[in-house]
Amino acid sequence: MAPDITRRILAARGLRAFGDGYVSLLLPLYLLELGFGAFEVGVIATATLLGSGLLTLLVGLRAYRYHYRSVLLAATVAMVGTGIAFASFTQFWPLLLIAFVGTLNPSSGDVSVFLPLEHAVLSRSVSDRDRTAVFARYSLAGTLLAALGSLAAVLPALVAPWLGGSMKAALQLMFLLYAALGLLAALVYRGLPAALETGMTQPSAPLGKSKKTVYVLASLFSLDAFGGGFVVQSLIALWLYQRFGLSLATAANVFFWTGVLTAVSYLVAVRIARRIGLVNTMVFTHIPSSLCLIAIPFMPELSYVIALLFVRSALSQMDVPTRSSYVMAIVAPEERPAAASVTAVPRSLSASAGPVLAGYLLSVSSFGWPLVAAGAIKIVYDLLLLATFRRVRPPEEQPQEKSQQQPRQLPQRASDGGLLAGGHARSNPER
Repeated sequence: MAPDITRRILAARGLRAFGDGYVSLLLPLYLLELGFGAFEVGVIATATLLGSGLLTLLVGLRAYRYHYRSVLLAATVAMVGTGIAFASFTQFWPLLLIAFVGTLNPSSGDVSVFLPLEHAVLSRSVSDRDRTAVFARYSLAGTLLAALGSLAAVLPALVAPWLGGSMKAALQLMFLLYAALGLLAALVYRGLPAALETGMTQPSAPLGKSKKTVYVLASLFSLDAFGGGFVVQSLIALWLYQRFGLSLATAANVFFWTGVLTAVSYLVAVRIARRIGLVNTMVFTHIPSSLCLIAIPFMPELSYVIALLFVRSALSQMDVPTRSSYVMAIVAPEERPAAASVTAVPRSLSASAGPVLAGYLLSVSSFGWPLVAAGAIKIVYDLLLLATFRRVRPPEEQPQEKSQQQPRQLPQRASDGGLLAGGHARSNPER
C-alpha cells in the first residue's frame, strides 16, 4: 500500500509542477502584455506567496481534524478555479485578489497548500532510513516536470498565429491548461487508498513537545525564504528580459536546463547527506550557490550569467529534500502535518515580501540588486542554521543502538530549552 501512496503523491506533484514551470515564466509576460510594469509584477507575485502562506498555515494547523485525501481534493478545486479566473480577468485588482486566494506559484519550487499535506503523507509511508531518498524522489519529480513545463512556455508564441496573432489569448489558454492540470491531479488524489485516512496508528495532532524546535527552524527557514523571494523564477526571467532582451524561447531553454541540473542535484544530495549529515548538506551546498547569485549582476555578458545560473542550480536546491526530511525526522510522527505547515508557511510569508521589493528595485535599475540581496541574506541563514542545529541529529544519524531504543527523543526534549542550547543534544560522532 505504501508504494501506491508514494507513486500517487509523486504523480500529483509532477502534474502541479508542470503547470508551475510554465506559469512562473509566463506570468510576468502576461502581466506585461496587459500593460503592467515591473512593480505590478512584483506586487502580484507577492500576493501569490502571501496568500499561499496563509492558506497553508490554516490547513496545516487544522488538517489533523480532516482526512488528508479530502483536503488535497479541496486544494485541487482551488487550483482549477485559479486557472479559470486568471484567464478570465485582465484588470489589476481582480488579478491581485485571484493571486492572493489562488494557487499560482511564481517560483520554481513548491510553496503551495499541497506541500505540508504531501510531506506528512510521504513521511508516514516510509522508514527513517528511506525517508530522505523518498523526499529526493518527490523533489526530483517536481523539478523535472517543472523543467518540462518551462519548455512549454514557448507554446503561446506557436499558438498565437492561429488566434489571429493575439499573444494575450494564447497566454490565457495556458492558464486554462493550468486548470486542466488541477483536474488531473484531483483524479490522482481521488485514488489514494482508504488506509491513508483510517489506517494510521497515531492520529495527527497540533504541535506539542516539538513546538520550540519547530518554531526555531521556522524562523531560520523564513530568513532563507525572504532572500529567496528576491529571486523567484518569475523575477529572474523578468530581469533577463529587461537587461539582456532574452527571448521567450531562450528563457524556456535556460530554465529547462536549470531545472534538470536541480533535479540531478537531489539525487546527489541523498548520497552527500548519508556521508556528512542532513544539516551539513543543507549548509555547505547552499553557500556556494549564494555566492553565484551575488556574482551574477557583475557579469558583462549573458553567457557568463547563464553559466553561473547553471552552477547555482546544481547546488542551491540540495537543501530541499534534506530540509524536508530533517523536519519530519526530529518531530513526533503525529505532529508532522503541523510541523510541515509551520515550517513551510513562514517561508511563504517571508518570501512574499521579496518580490515586491525586487520589482521596485528592477523598476529603478537593471543592475540586478535583488540577486545581490538574496545571496547575502541566504549566506547569513546558512551560518545561523549551522550554529543552531549542527548537533541536533535525526534518528538515522544517531548511534544505531540508541536510535533503535529511543527513535524520537529529540522532539521530546525540545520543550525544556536544553536542546537548542546544546546541553542535551548529541554530539556528532567521529566519522
